[in-house]
Amino acid sequence: MKCTTGRGAVLAIAMAVALTGTAACTSSDSSEPSGKPTDARRTPSAHLDTLRSAERATERAASARVRTTTVMGSQLSIRAEGVLGWGDHLTGTATITYTGGTTAETMRDLGVTSMRARYLSDAYYAHLGDAFARRIDGRHWLKYAYKDLEALDGGGVGFADQMRNTTPDETVKLLMDAEEIREVGEESVDGQRVTHYSGTVRVQDVTDTLLKTQLQQAGVTSQTVDIWIDDRNLLVKKVERGQMATGRLTQTVHYSDYGVKVSVERPPAADTQDFRDLLSKKNGAAGDS
Repeated sequence: MKCTTGRGAVLAIAMAVALTGTAACTSSDSSEPSGKPTDARRTPSAHLDTLRSAERATERAASARVRTTTVMGSQLSIRAEGVLGWGDHLTGTATITYTGGTTAETMRDLGVTSMRARYLSDAYYAHLGDAFARRIDGRHWLKYAYKDLEALDGGGVGFADQMRNTTPDETVKLLMDAEEIREVGEESVDGQRVTHYSGTVRVQDVTDTLLKTQLQQAGVTSQTVDIWIDDRNLLVKKVERGQMATGRLTQTVHYSDYGVKVSVERPPAADTQDFRDLLSKKNGAAGDS
């Protein structure tokens, strides 16, 4: 691999893109029942019934258009827009723009300000533009196989599972872990009349084992969750806020056009560089940076 600025710079970008995939998809799936026993709550049963209906409706919808902004302390801020489908696995496409933070500054210095992502059943692909392609033999796409990300992560946080299992209903499940859920009232979001619900979830009460581990390792002890639901019981907007060890985490997501068709093609192999191979080349030439 020919790289005039060193393999270290290439790997720095590749790792930053892996982090971006995590930030763009923050919730994770769980096989455990959502919520705590009713008698342990201070939440009206009608609110729980509404949230269960929203969980089922968004799960059945299976796809949506998504607009999101994410701020991870001083480390990274991004804006993303695309379509996502969820069934047996996550599929979709997104354009992700780096808007701030130390990670974004590093990438901007290396000529990368945004990426196009494609999510498939076994991997996600990141297109980083011509400047990055010149660093990896003219190839524009980086492939991140989920199994390789799991190995890199040591099997702990599991950010590959985040990308595979992110759906709007996961936010509803998270809110249902709050000891008290409030109906804030009717509001207008994106031109629609919606009902706003809010609650604070203590990490110790999160029923999703994987998500609980993720939050604990990030230094989060509690997270505020706000959701807005329309008259079809579909999630229109969500906001999640929490304090990480590295700073404040805030993510806002808007959902629309539920049921939209999602079609994703695997990028051409000749224009794709495997992230695992980048790591191997880096490890094999540690002094060439």
